[in-house]
Amino acid sequence: MEIKLVDPRSLVENPDRARRSKSNPQSDALLLATIKAVGIVQPPVVAPQADGGNGFVIQSGHRRVKQAIAVGLEEIAVLVGEAEVDGGAMRSMVENIARENLNPVDQWRAIERLVALGWTEEAIAVALALPVRQIRKLRLLANVLPAMLDHMAKGDMPNEQQLRTIAAASLEEQKEVWKAHKPSKGDPQVSWWSLANGLAKTRMYARDASFGDDLAAAYGIAWVEDLFAPADEDSRYTTDVEAFLGAQQEWMTQNLPKKGIITEANNWGQPELPKKAERVYGKPSKSDHAAMYLDRDGKVQTVHYRVPEDRKKAKGKGGSPEAVNEPVVVSKPRPDVTRKGIDMIGDLRTDALHEALSRSPIEDDTLMALLVLAFAGQNVRVDSGAGGDFRFGNRFGRHAAALFDSDGKLALDMDTLRVAIRGVLIDVLSCRENISKSGILALVAGEVIGADGFLQNMGTEEFLSCLSRPSLEASCEGTSVLPRQRVKDTRAALVEHFSEGHFVHPSARFAPDETALGQWLTDHSVNDDEDGGDGTPPDQDEADGDAPVEPMHDHVDEPASEAVATRDPSEEDDEDYSEGFREAAE
Repeated sequence: MEIKLVDPRSLVENPDRARRSKSNPQSDALLLATIKAVGIVQPPVVAPQADGGNGFVIQSGHRRVKQAIAVGLEEIAVLVGEAEVDGGAMRSMVENIARENLNPVDQWRAIERLVALGWTEEAIAVALALPVRQIRKLRLLANVLPAMLDHMAKGDMPNEQQLRTIAAASLEEQKEVWKAHKPSKGDPQVSWWSLANGLAKTRMYARDASFGDDLAAAYGIAWVEDLFAPADEDSRYTTDVEAFLGAQQEWMTQNLPKKGIITEANNWGQPELPKKAERVYGKPSKSDHAAMYLDRDGKVQTVHYRVPEDRKKAKGKGGSPEAVNEPVVVSKPRPDVTRKGIDMIGDLRTDALHEALSRSPIEDDTLMALLVLAFAGQNVRVDSGAGGDFRFGNRFGRHAAALFDSDGKLALDMDTLRVAIRGVLIDVLSCRENISKSGILALVAGEVIGADGFLQNMGTEEFLSCLSRPSLEASCEGTSVLPRQRVKDTRAALVEHFSEGHFVHPSARFAPDETALGQWLTDHSVNDDEDGGDGTPPDQDEADGDAPVEPMHDHVDEPASEAVATRDPSEEDDEDYSEGFREAAE
């Protein structure tokens, strides 16, 4: 074969070509755009006319020739070969059948190569006759773990929704999930649904935000565009839920009406209104009040309500009905610590308490007192609350079995007994905010044995993001960090400051509230008159664990709209602390 430059208009169509039907207009547009951008990459194959003419007959490349003419090219390169016996029929068929389009991974790699050579996304889109969004979608693969890419290149691809979720996760997160879902010899295909589900994060969308760019910047919110969403909608989102809710809360505070309150949503997603308040449906009157709250999706909602007129009270005090219908309402600001932060405190407290029980020196009388406190904490069952099922009964048996000697006799060795008691205390005492908590008595136990000294550093991005602006700025006291204009900057400065130090938020310390403890003591005190004479206290039914348990902190009125994370005790470390117990006992 030889290469010749010819006028595409002079080429003759092959009557024996395989493709007779009209080609896809979209494919033609793509080819046209490609030829405009880079010319004809693969020259058409032609052969001399068999009837003695001076022209050439197209063997393969009819569409390329057609679009070259449409572009207005006066010359194109062609490969001139010998005339085929079959008129080029087999060549034409093979060319159109024995071909494979680039898979998305190879397309992405080719696009990245073009970008490295200086092509813009817009220019690539024009050359390939594709929307710019499609180019950007393919470039999302740059955020995918290389091991996943290698597998995708084999043809096992996730759908667009799954790819979006994967690309939004960090490489470390992808690596961990890939370990659990990567293919094997027995199962070569990946369950992309399960993998994406393991990486799914809650998204808060800009279209649902009441706040503007100023508060978004203050809370460090960087919007990410959802490239898979319809082009005609605002698809920007953030996965920083705490920052989004904090900005929403501050916006409500700044935009609260004169007769307005900020309230919370109950378990059913309805706003908690003041006592005796009647919700107003329809157009409110001037005397009605407004209640702003965040719904389950984090959107700001406003409802109106009125308080019924108390005529007797108005008459007795000589006041007017109008005055009575003007109740004093106080807006509730964002709590110092969010629900997520409270759950983190519960975990950190429990870990610190267990560590202290394992390693702190504890006198025998204190150890016995703690054992009584633990069982008084109504947490003997130690279940997760997820299904109400009994989880750790076998662990109590393990501690008891250690008290017996080789002959099956109760040995009552003091060292062994101390170890067993510490083990039981660890299994029973919990500060977590679920059914498996020990109430205020866990705080008392932690204070007695100095569990504060075992609390981990809370000066982390994860925890500090759970603090309100005032609480965050209060955390700067006693440090060289000055509050910044932006919450994000203050938080970053504190994280850097405490990276070499140790920070414990005041709400996390083992300091039981005196009022709450006093009330608990009052509720559980028994005198001779109350004792029924048989030695059984009247509140004996509480020993079954059915009685309400005192809260572990002062945040019991926190919003229930955020799901309370319940930690399954079966996930806790089942490490044998016996060595630590014995060291502490000695």
